[in-house]
Amino acid sequence: MTAEQATVSASAASSDEQLVADLRAGDERTFRKLFERDYALMKRVARGYVTCDAVAEEVVQDTWMAIVTGIDRFEGRSALSTWISSILTHQAKSHSARERRSLPFSSVAPRDIEEPAIDPDRFQKDDDAWPGHWATPPRPWQKPERRLLSLEAREHLKKALPELPERQRQIIALRDIEGLSAEEVCALLGLSQENQRVLLHRGRSRLRAALEDYFDGDDA
Repeated sequence: MTAEQATVSASAASSDEQLVADLRAGDERTFRKLFERDYALMKRVARGYVTCDAVAEEVVQDTWMAIVTGIDRFEGRSALSTWISSILTHQAKSHSARERRSLPFSSVAPRDIEEPAIDPDRFQKDDDAWPGHWATPPRPWQKPERRLLSLEAREHLKKALPELPERQRQIIALRDIEGLSAEEVCALLGLSQENQRVLLHRGRSRLRAALEDYFDGDDA
């Protein structure tokens, strides 16, 4: 760890200590400040586990109740944000489990089955000249930066994002929309660095595939 990193870490620890002390003292202003700062992000994370905004709001509210009632048990072994994230994910998973128990079995899609990020038929087979290589490679997008700024492309992205599997959608939202670092996402969702990288790659690949028709049609 460099001297600069050590200074940042010490500063964060000192800030956590003050926040914890204020919360334990029942400082309403500190609670309100944290709530207003983190509410939107917490709701988006919760929404990745449950089926509607109303339940996501319940998850966030229950999380803050657990924070207030449990702050005296916080031992400081991890960052305060990591502790809060663990409570949030626990609450979200509990609500999600209750939702699944209340739904017909046929309406619940398996969550552990991952479809390939890219259709295997787009790659050459074992008996082709170049097994594993593109059979029909993606066409390069002309000036993609300019096109991604267009309202039409944004609408395509908005429509494609909810179609991603749950964890891929969460990670894309946190990394590419919220701008969180890989380390922050891993702590927030309880993932390893490798799993985070794989899910991010798969999510981005699916979004690219969803946008290919739009870009290719526009270039024709």
